[in-house]
Amino acid sequence: MDLVIKNTRVIDGTGGASYRADVKIAEGRIAEIHSDRDPGPRPTAPRTLDATGLALSPGFIDMHAHSDLALLRDPDHSAKAAQGVTLEVLGQDGLSYAPVDDRTLDQVRRTITGWNGGGPDDTSVDFDWRTVGEYLDRLDRGIAVNAAYLIPQGTVRMYAVGWEDRDASDAELDHMKRLVTEGLEQGAVGMSSGLTYTPGMYAKDAELTELCRTVAAYDGYYCPHHRSYGAGALDAYREMVELSRTAGCALHLAHATMNFGVNKGKGVDLLALLDGAIAAGADISLDTYPYTPGATTLVAMLPSWANEGGPDATLARLRDDAVCERIREHVEEIGSDGCHGVPIEWDRIEISGTTDPALASYVGRTVAESAAERAESPWTTARRLLLEDGLGSTILQHVGHEENVRAIMRHPVHTGGSDGILQGTKPHPRAYGTFPHYLGHYARDLGVLSLEETVAHLTARPAARLRLRDRGLVREGYRADLVLFDPQTVAAGSTFAAPRTLPEGIPHVLIDGRPVIEDGRRTDVLAGRSVRRTPAAA
Repeated sequence: MDLVIKNTRVIDGTGGASYRADVKIAEGRIAEIHSDRDPGPRPTAPRTLDATGLALSPGFIDMHAHSDLALLRDPDHSAKAAQGVTLEVLGQDGLSYAPVDDRTLDQVRRTITGWNGGGPDDTSVDFDWRTVGEYLDRLDRGIAVNAAYLIPQGTVRMYAVGWEDRDASDAELDHMKRLVTEGLEQGAVGMSSGLTYTPGMYAKDAELTELCRTVAAYDGYYCPHHRSYGAGALDAYREMVELSRTAGCALHLAHATMNFGVNKGKGVDLLALLDGAIAAGADISLDTYPYTPGATTLVAMLPSWANEGGPDATLARLRDDAVCERIREHVEEIGSDGCHGVPIEWDRIEISGTTDPALASYVGRTVAESAAERAESPWTTARRLLLEDGLGSTILQHVGHEENVRAIMRHPVHTGGSDGILQGTKPHPRAYGTFPHYLGHYARDLGVLSLEETVAHLTARPAARLRLRDRGLVREGYRADLVLFDPQTVAAGSTFAAPRTLPEGIPHVLIDGRPVIEDGRRTDVLAGRSVRRTPAAA
């Protein structure tokens, strides 16, 4: 039914001044915007919504989401819908569920069960796809919010090369390029990597450059979780900038943080590097979440050689005392590549979830705390948990710096990405709170950005990166993916103590003009579909 939103403050996504207007929605699009300055009659419709005191903005775009299975498993998906998210970008960090064959699907399900569930014993999702196109078709049956997809480079390497730490042969590289090409032709918006996660991290720059050339030919972008966010982080960013320049490919830096003690105060150094590249003509954007801790899996902390061969090989090494001592040395003394080259601090590693409910006593405690309770070393505790939980445990890693978070979010190419892992008893609150936390805490309370600038970071800028011509702005003719929020009360409800609490001050969310959140409650509407890039092949 057509709708007029009356008496609202329009924050249109451009970053410019807001204004008061009535906005008419018809047939899923913004049909008319009548500001208080416009002459003539105001728009009418069978239904009206009085939005006095509320701001109307484009729907928020989550540029880094891990909802690849959650969208299929949980039709409600209030974790994102209640935040005002109307589009998520999936396939992140080089690991997801398409393209695959049966062998690869089994391996990737086991590898990222800590991120998404979906392990071998999980029957909540029918894995009835193998290609990117088939996965997007599966989303098109109806989901809570819209979704775009990045081809996961680690999954592609798993498919074509396996889990070996070696260069790809010419035939294997050709196979990977074909898989990437097929995924782009089927609607993917680009390619992701997870270069601290196996097996994608085994790829050298020459291999990644060839794949990025394929991505560039289809006007896609490369989204790397690069090789270090700790020791050598700036060099790792520089590597990605140079790689994308060589390939002629647009670059979007995933969760672009500067973490660990070695990078305190160095966010400005990252921004200087990016400013120089952009001034030289590079097409670069980035996303961050507005929190200092990170989140991943416990097994990701191990050195890459310990994960070579896949999950079964990793478990076998963890059962071998002699090999385990080598792993411990790399993790605790040398600084493993899985932990970004920094010796691990067990008092900063908090267990956020386990796949086995019998291990729930570990959740909410640091590894150091659990070890002290058991009168054993932290490595002994971590090793036992990895083995007993089948590598499925997730962690919060308390290693960030507030000054870096604020500096990076101010940058003109910044966008918002939750990096929200929805699994676990005690997930990171960013999964349920990223977007209202930007609006309430950082814009309204701290004034790091104006409200208008913040909305631009969360809407029009990501839409531009995704090459979306009819989303990201409140503009006539654009899709009616819209959020109504109260600038005075909007806030993240989620905290580290209660991470699944829904936000406040976001009473209405529309996708294609259909109410997904109405009067603060989730409706039964499944308006989301896949958002596919129409490729412009070179």
